[in-house]
Amino acid sequence: MFDSHYKSGYHQEMLDKPITIISIGGNTLIRKGEKGTIEEQFKHTEECMTYVAKLAAQGGRIVITHGNGPIVGNIVIRNEAAKDIIPPMPLYICNADSEGGIGFMIQQSLYNQLKQLNIKREVATIATQVVVDKNDPAFSNPTKPIGPFYTKEDVAVIQKQKGWAIIEDSHRGYRRVVPSPKPLKVVEADIIKKLALDGIIVIAAGGGGVPVVEIENSNLKGIDAVIDKDLATALLAKEVKAETFIDLTSIDRVYINFGKSDQKALNKLTVAEARKYLAAGEFAHGSMGPKIEAAIEFLEAGGKEVIITTPELLEAAMHGKAGTRITTL
Repeated sequence: MFDSHYKSGYHQEMLDKPITIISIGGNTLIRKGEKGTIEEQFKHTEECMTYVAKLAAQGGRIVITHGNGPIVGNIVIRNEAAKDIIPPMPLYICNADSEGGIGFMIQQSLYNQLKQLNIKREVATIATQVVVDKNDPAFSNPTKPIGPFYTKEDVAVIQKQKGWAIIEDSHRGYRRVVPSPKPLKVVEADIIKKLALDGIIVIAAGGGGVPVVEIENSNLKGIDAVIDKDLATALLAKEVKAETFIDLTSIDRVYINFGKSDQKALNKLTVAEARKYLAAGEFAHGSMGPKIEAAIEFLEAGGKEVIITTPELLEAAMHGKAGTRITTL
């Protein structure tokens, strides 16, 4: 625990502050061209938390979510590499492993950054289950590539042994594809909300949470799938009644005609404009598309604003000087 001389984070001002939910992209932890060593991951996590800590130092109620993109894939690859030594774990356990590991890095890094700022705030990671529908159409049409590449010769054997759906991935080889169903309910939403209202910074729904389905007697059972992190965050934000949804990614703001000579930055967007650009195909399905979908869902469910930017521009974006702000009107 912090020494007694640290300032209390639970001052009276917090009682009047709404919950802000901050989502951190998985690709901010492992950058393109890196090996993904734990030292690299901690370095990026610590950098990101310097900006989050400044926001937390102002006494706001905060919930943090995060992606797990490259990391859960590496866990799956380790599974496959060691399959003749130890029993491989199902994908939903790999999701839980990544949620705990990344949560730990964020929790420790934020603790240290707050300590340097002389601020007393407790930080906790919650392993989060997210309910999906076992009859979701995504289970009949898996599309999310994950894990190692296989040769054409391997495919028939793997499909026979495990029943996996496998596709040819961008001429690089063959990969398993898994479903990405729509999140319906965050099982631990109530405890996450209670902790946040008490002033504890909560890390939850990592990697979209662990996918579970309801079986007989409303019991829960893990299922192999990957839930989109942004959609899970929007759902959690709605369930904890957050007012602001901050989506930290590798791009400074939202663009139309992205990557083209005439690309245009969008500093402000209404829900109607976001929906129009989304329908026009301006936002790629695997990158900005889910973020815009999540923003629309959050705002239409009663949220106040969505901010999309990079971690280093967070403070400026909060003052309207960077990033993209999306509102209902």
